[in-house]
Amino acid sequence: MQDPKTFAAHVAQAIETGRPAAGQPGAPRLLIDMRGIRKSYYVGQPNELEILHGIDLQVYEGEFIAIVGESGSGKSTLMNIIGVLDKPTAGAYTLDGIDIHAANDKELAAIRNRKIGFVFQTYNLIGRQSALKNVELPMLYAGVPGPERARRAADWLGRVGMGERMKHQPNELSGGQKQRVAIARAMVNDPAIILADEPTGALDSQTSRVVMDLFREMNERYHKTIVLITHNQNLAEECGRVLTLLDGRIVAQRKGAGRRGVL
Repeated sequence: MQDPKTFAAHVAQAIETGRPAAGQPGAPRLLIDMRGIRKSYYVGQPNELEILHGIDLQVYEGEFIAIVGESGSGKSTLMNIIGVLDKPTAGAYTLDGIDIHAANDKELAAIRNRKIGFVFQTYNLIGRQSALKNVELPMLYAGVPGPERARRAADWLGRVGMGERMKHQPNELSGGQKQRVAIARAMVNDPAIILADEPTGALDSQTSRVVMDLFREMNERYHKTIVLITHNQNLAEECGRVLTLLDGRIVAQRKGAGRRGVL
């Protein structure tokens, strides 16, 4: 793995110029390329409602970005489209070189499983299944053999500090522990992108600090690209780039502090 400072410099150049550092070793890929994304509901009916009004969004490999906005700004709708949980009404979306519009339902399911690691506010863990089995689940859908699933799940639980609790079920874990399990689950298939939707929304400030530090480690140590959806400005400030969503439009974009702050 290349030097993190060198990789970070390549990412910064890509963001600044709008293109990767062509020809340089380790130049980042353009992972998310959205052009003119619109999303409407009740299309063709008198009550047709457009939620997203022409979103342009480019995210490069190795970035840690935040998308912030109040309730009703369109964050959830945009997250669903980024995560291939929904398709836009209009516009173009390429994810890690794959044209999302050209993919059928089976292909979209495979993209979600192998290209995207999801972390939700509500954890989305399966009750009556151990932490280990919950982390194994994405690999089961990806067809990874049982022994390899168990090995990789145990490895990632150890990396997020849950190695001693891998046999515990969700109802035996605290909120912060559940979110660590969710982060391990998001990482096991080595996805192109981690998509985190309000990942600290149900946690106190101390536990939020632990979870945010884990995301920073995933980004800095493993070069994992992270898109953080949040309404928390302090949380967003720790990211390298902050985009503000208002009434279905990106109305501002700025550099974040990119360092550990106070939550």
